[in-house]
Amino acid sequence: MKKVLILGGDGYLGWPTAMHLAKKNFIVHLVDNFSKRTIENENSITPLNKIETMKTRVGLWNQINNKKKLTFSFGDLLNHRFIYEELKRFKPDHIIHYAEQPSAPYSMAGRSQAVFTQKNNIIGSLNLLFGIKKICPNAHLLKLGTMGVYGTPNIEIEEGFLKIKHKGRSENAQYPMKPHSYYHCSKASDSVNLYFATRTWKLRATDLNQGVVYGIDTPQTVLENKLSTSFHYDHIFGTVINRFMVQAASNMPLLVYGTGNQTRTFLNINDTLQCVELAIKNPAKKGEYKVRNQFTEVFSVKELALLVQKASREIGIKAKIRYINNPRTEMSQHYYKPTNKSFLKIGLKPKKISPKFIINNLEKIYKLRKNIDKKIIIPKIKWNN
Repeated sequence: MKKVLILGGDGYLGWPTAMHLAKKNFIVHLVDNFSKRTIENENSITPLNKIETMKTRVGLWNQINNKKKLTFSFGDLLNHRFIYEELKRFKPDHIIHYAEQPSAPYSMAGRSQAVFTQKNNIIGSLNLLFGIKKICPNAHLLKLGTMGVYGTPNIEIEEGFLKIKHKGRSENAQYPMKPHSYYHCSKASDSVNLYFATRTWKLRATDLNQGVVYGIDTPQTVLENKLSTSFHYDHIFGTVINRFMVQAASNMPLLVYGTGNQTRTFLNINDTLQCVELAIKNPAKKGEYKVRNQFTEVFSVKELALLVQKASREIGIKAKIRYINNPRTEMSQHYYKPTNKSFLKIGLKPKKISPKFIINNLEKIYKLRKNIDKKIIIPKIKWNN
């Protein structure tokens, strides 16, 4: 059986990925330093549902699945000796790297938050690359990137590279990057470093440029309440569809930033699991830096608000839409045409958003409405402060 090391195993995506791959008969080991939980505590933020400790979740999973156990280590990628030891001990075939500060708003809150984001994400990833080179150079690294590194260019968004012609000569160059925040800048730096490492050290790396993820449950998280993953709806970690659904369920207006014409890519949390599994089964070759755009649909913020509003009304929730000043610095009207052809080619079967999906999630959120803290939904971080 293949071994998979998941860095950032406590997170919204890391924990469901671990259970999903364990079910698929991979040997899975998780690592986390709980820095996201620290940020939650510092900002008085809690997920909608109570999230158990890793010890409790891993222990419960192992009770239920005796032959498909998970293991866990506490540690930080900024400590290169720690990650070197983990690589020596576990000897992974694949490494899934989720272990980065994941919030664009947090990275824009101030100097210390921007510095932490860049240090944690860039240096942590560099430590990992040096560890792979030294200890397991044949391991396949799957690095979670973001569609946000591309920005909103006035040309079609390809997958990582762009063929250019200049003064009679041509080159296959990394696609021009125009990040949305200091978080996205850290991801852009990761992409440059990954590409360099594959060229120089002949490592194997796949950069998964992911869209905005939404959803509450996966087939494994619903087995027991204590196996839930973190569902955020706040202004720091909550993604836009998740925020809209919580706002509707709690009789708040759906808060649209600016004009609502900002257009982005999206995917269901279950499609994240599907994409990661497909990327493992179709790995980068030795010396190859492979980029896959990981999304299923494209919407404007306004379109999403209207979808949630319409679905809400089907179950008697009269959700209103309110346009507020955009706390972010971004284009309000722009061209946006990305491709995800590489995942479709290897078998991605998208779970597209539907009224039924929204209604099912609204009903789950409504049952947990006593946990909703409306104060943490209102955006407090501004890009131009």
